[in-house]
Amino acid sequence: MRRLTVAVESWPIAGAFTISRGSRTEARVVVATVEDGGARGRGECVPYPRYGEAVEGVAATIESLSNAIAGGATRADLQTLLPGGAARNALDCALWDLDAKLAGKRVWELAGIAAPGPATTAYTLSLGDPASMEAAARAASNRPLLKVKLGGAGDAARIAAVRKGAPDATLIADANEAWDEAVFAENLAACRAVGVSLVEQPLPAGADARLADIAGDERGAIRFCADESIHTAADLDQIASRYQAINIKLDKTGGLTAALELKREALTRGLAIMVGCMVGTSLAMAPALLLANGANYVDLDGPLLLARDRDPGLAFEGSVIGELPAALWG
Repeated sequence: MRRLTVAVESWPIAGAFTISRGSRTEARVVVATVEDGGARGRGECVPYPRYGEAVEGVAATIESLSNAIAGGATRADLQTLLPGGAARNALDCALWDLDAKLAGKRVWELAGIAAPGPATTAYTLSLGDPASMEAAARAASNRPLLKVKLGGAGDAARIAAVRKGAPDATLIADANEAWDEAVFAENLAACRAVGVSLVEQPLPAGADARLADIAGDERGAIRFCADESIHTAADLDQIASRYQAINIKLDKTGGLTAALELKREALTRGLAIMVGCMVGTSLAMAPALLLANGANYVDLDGPLLLARDRDPGLAFEGSVIGELPAALWG
């Protein structure tokens, strides 16, 4: 009989991680472990208050599935037992890991997809004043792809300062829903002026319909990328005319199973793909690596933002993520 255990863990962040909604100094994660005989599968999720999630509530939701898991609930069963979100993500990834171990295969073989190759991740710069963000950009200027957290008013100065600090990096601007009508045009123009490649979730989810009316020549070479506005494939009909890219995060889709479906459906619509993450350990990044092949942008820098990571964890050479260790996941 399978046995489910749930643990809440805290991992210190190196310094602080600041976005438009606030700042934190630790990543609190929930780890689900499913054991079957001598095999053990693990999955990590990061509950997110923006989506009405709290660590204790997510842990309790996972624990409520103990009997179902003991009775042999599968990854397919999870899609109806739980909605998309952090709880289902941890369980779904734990079952992928367990099934791979029981089959004596790597998880990508079970999924019928190519093995993940080396992936170059974005590196995130926290929101701050222009001077501090310029200094942070200069310190990370050797990294090829920087993701810049923005906050609304004052973003024009921030993005200009980052470009000054990192003149050669490709830039992603991530507003986390912080722009409004008062600053939208100015901030978009500032992003165009410094050659930003992607603007992620500039407007609040549910208040982003105006993005559909912005012609390509107004955006220039910039793509708009949905984050808070896209969770699962069911959201594609609403957002496809507003955005040219989507950010796939397992904590939003509810695991690798739904994330693979979202990627397939998005590609059929011609949308660019970003593979993203919350701030977590290598255990949370590992399943997302299976989505990185062919993605336009990879943003799996969670472990780089922590003061320490799991052992074994993913190996980073600069911004390049190496192969996925079987001892970690999958």
